[in-house]
Amino acid sequence: MDRRVLAGDRHWRGSARQAVACALVFCALSLLVDWDAGTLTLPRALLWLTLSAAVFAVLLPPQVTAGPGWLAVRTPWRRHIVRTDALVAVRQYGGVSAHLVLCDTHGGRLELDPRVLASNPLIWHELDTGVRRSVERGTLLHGSDVLGQLGHRIDGETARAVLRASGLS
Repeated sequence: MDRRVLAGDRHWRGSARQAVACALVFCALSLLVDWDAGTLTLPRALLWLTLSAAVFAVLLPPQVTAGPGWLAVRTPWRRHIVRTDALVAVRQYGGVSAHLVLCDTHGGRLELDPRVLASNPLIWHELDTGVRRSVERGTLLHGSDVLGQLGHRIDGETARAVLRASGLS
């Protein structure tokens, strides 16, 4: 498998900086309030540092990257990779936080926020190219309609953004 990264989430660094900032502010304010109350001890300081690390881990968004025939999502704990040219199923789950679940023939499985694809055309292109190969090979059994609908939505959003940027809308 070619591991060259051709596309990455261009908004990830900013989101990661925000996660760091929130965790640092939480830590500083917790320590300051505890110190002002006169109850700050070493065990309590360690508790606040641990809770700040937990806040960071929760707020840190998954990092999405793509290359020829693959898509990867890295969380603080794990890296999930699927072969986009050997997909078996794509499912979209709605609710409060909509997400896609992609499964490949090699047992790879990952979850992905569709907004990442909408805001990163290069990642969408790599996924779309891999999906077309999966369809040609006959491995994609479930979900080609989900990706088709998502593709139409992304293309519509992109067209509206181009029209807004050009002053035609």
